[in-house]
Amino acid sequence: MDIRSEHLHDWDITTREAVALQKELREKVLLRPFKASSIRTIAGVDVSVKDGFSRAAVSVLSFPDMQLIENVTFKTKTLFPYVPGLLSFREGPVILECMKVLATEVDLFVFDGQGLAHPRGLGLASHLGVILGKPSIGAAKTRLYGTYDNPGGKKGAFSPLKDDTGREIGAALTTRDNTRPMFISPGHMCDVKSAINIILACCPKYRIPEPIRHAHATAYIK
Repeated sequence: MDIRSEHLHDWDITTREAVALQKELREKVLLRPFKASSIRTIAGVDVSVKDGFSRAAVSVLSFPDMQLIENVTFKTKTLFPYVPGLLSFREGPVILECMKVLATEVDLFVFDGQGLAHPRGLGLASHLGVILGKPSIGAAKTRLYGTYDNPGGKKGAFSPLKDDTGREIGAALTTRDNTRPMFISPGHMCDVKSAINIILACCPKYRIPEPIRHAHATAYIK
């Protein structure tokens, strides 16, 4: 995949500079409907961190039948500290290096993390979606930001995830009967309704969307 350096900002920055950059980049996030019917390939993205090293994995699946097409990984030293709300600065560089060896053209990326559902509106899925210029969705196992009501235990049930002003920034979505919800939010070039529909299509059997399940297993550092 072509990752052109002129589209990338400097990753070697302070936490204060990172926060300022998030506020700048959030203005570039596009929210708009994205039809699942236009997807032929979908990629899950995850990062595993252990003993000072990070390994990213990008797993490309066909859509909607969820058959694995390509798996790529990249491992490097972890340079940015763990700071809640700044995950993209810790994981972004290794993800982008991983994508440089990706051969398949991807229609939409699903990140194990947040998109719009972030204190500054720029979680991992939004940040990387803007850099890549690609549609993206954040699919997280836990809530980072926002309030919601329990959606219930029936697959497909959801509750709006809202920020402090009452704006809808995502959804708590039940992806399998009788399980805890996933926290879904649009990253870039997508909206909440589209994100919900796409993620449900990626969960034929398990709580975790298939692209993320494949990427998590591939990224794992033993």
